[in-house]
Amino acid sequence: MIKIREASIDDAKALIPLLDSLGYENTEKFIKKRISQLLSNSNDALVVACDNEKIVGFISFCFMVQLGLENDFCRITYFCVLEEYRSKKVGAMLESYVEDEAKKRNCNRIEVHCNERRKEAHRFYYRQNYIESPKYLMKML
Repeated sequence: MIKIREASIDDAKALIPLLDSLGYENTEKFIKKRISQLLSNSNDALVVACDNEKIVGFISFCFMVQLGLENDFCRITYFCVLEEYRSKKVGAMLESYVEDEAKKRNCNRIEVHCNERRKEAHRFYYRQNYIESPKYLMKML
């Protein structure tokens, strides 16, 4: 049975291969620091999906204040499920968890940036009723 729980520093080792599968290599150098940062900020969250004690997926998200609007919004920052657990509703469970948290915070939407090459992820988000938004711009520093 899959259970969702808040992540801890002790989950670092299990998150490394998941991040590797997304193309983020060498995270072992800083993963504990990043988890600690997420856990210490009340506007950030990191949760894991577990099959018994095995971590099979995770999602991190943050809440963003909208200066010109009454409601905040939620942004999914990282999201991954082990390949063998995809199409088993683990991703939907994690996304639903985020949606519940966003509603508790009175957010008016959830956003996610998903690289063009992640076609399978796009199909997942469309199934979860996400719509495409206008341009996403960034400046590399």
